[in-house]
Amino acid sequence: MYTEKEGLRLGLCGWVKNTNKGTVVGQVQGPADMICEMKVWLSKEGSPSCRITRASFSNERSIDKVELFGFKTRF
Repeated sequence: MYTEKEGLRLGLCGWVKNTNKGTVVGQVQGPADMICEMKVWLSKEGSPSCRITRASFSNERSIDKVELFGFKTRF
């Protein structure tokens, strides 16, 4: 819920999902500077009840236009 709210605040599109392993996966699209802000937030702050020990971002690439719409939490 908090990640979704932060993504929307930054004007990003994408999704996040908690895994059974206690991790979070997702996809984020939008302006590079806002994605950078989101990565910092995910790495340093996150949801109030989370415990961040490591953040890993992969499969990064540039796109011409967003392929997702809105920002959702998947279950």
